[in-house]
Amino acid sequence: MGSAFHGRPQGSPTRRIWGLMFRHLALYRRSWPRLLELMYWPVLQMVVWGFITAYLAGVQGNTASVAAGVLLGGVLLWEVTLRSQMGFAISFLEEVWSRNLGHLFVSPLRPWELVAGLAAMSVLRTVAAVAPAMVLAFFLYGFGVWTLGPVLVAYVFALMAMGWAVALAVTALILRHGAGAEALAWGVMFGIAPFAAVFYPVAILPGWLQPVALAIPAAHVFEGMRAALVGGAIAWYHLVWAVVLDVVWMGVAAWIFLAQFHAARVRGALLNIGE
Repeated sequence: MGSAFHGRPQGSPTRRIWGLMFRHLALYRRSWPRLLELMYWPVLQMVVWGFITAYLAGVQGNTASVAAGVLLGGVLLWEVTLRSQMGFAISFLEEVWSRNLGHLFVSPLRPWELVAGLAAMSVLRTVAAVAPAMVLAFFLYGFGVWTLGPVLVAYVFALMAMGWAVALAVTALILRHGAGAEALAWGVMFGIAPFAAVFYPVAILPGWLQPVALAIPAAHVFEGMRAALVGGAIAWYHLVWAVVLDVVWMGVAAWIFLAQFHAARVRGALLNIGE
């Protein structure tokens, strides 16, 4: 395995990253149940929350009100965070389940190229999962998240970066603890959601919890989303803080991941991590 980390890797990083992506894309090429599974939960969430907002709006067919828009916008943007995290973590778990990590790292693939490939797959999986829900929100409830304007791109990037940071930390725990930590790939974001101000302002939280919420990048994105939908203004303060916190979260998560990756390599755990 030392050849994967010593000497000069052959070929370009782009080619190796694409090779990793192609291995995952090939799984979807002839498997419609996999594609359906990607869309199922975001679409289901949109249907459920759409009817809830219709009920709360109190007027049948007038669900494009500000209150409904805030709730539906929260659902859609939180799905971006959730799917980016799960897309990254599950792509890694598929390598674990297929006992493929050892094969990957006797090749010239470097750790950062693995991360880049998983992040790229996360983008594709997130688009495939969330785009149908966005279209459904527009045709069923008259809500288009793109009404946020160009700042939507920054919000989506900030939320995906947070998802990758959480996924990197989860991946590090899987490297350290093996199969016992796999459940975190599905559940960790649901534990963060109550403090991320997805459906309500940070001010609703108890005073002692508000600093915790404001340390989460997503909380600033959702505060900015509400400001844009309700007041029509871009909250640059929150956007800047979201980006700064994303950099901090990514830096810490990358450090933890690399430490656990090298520890797993020394222990030989990359060959039997799924056992």
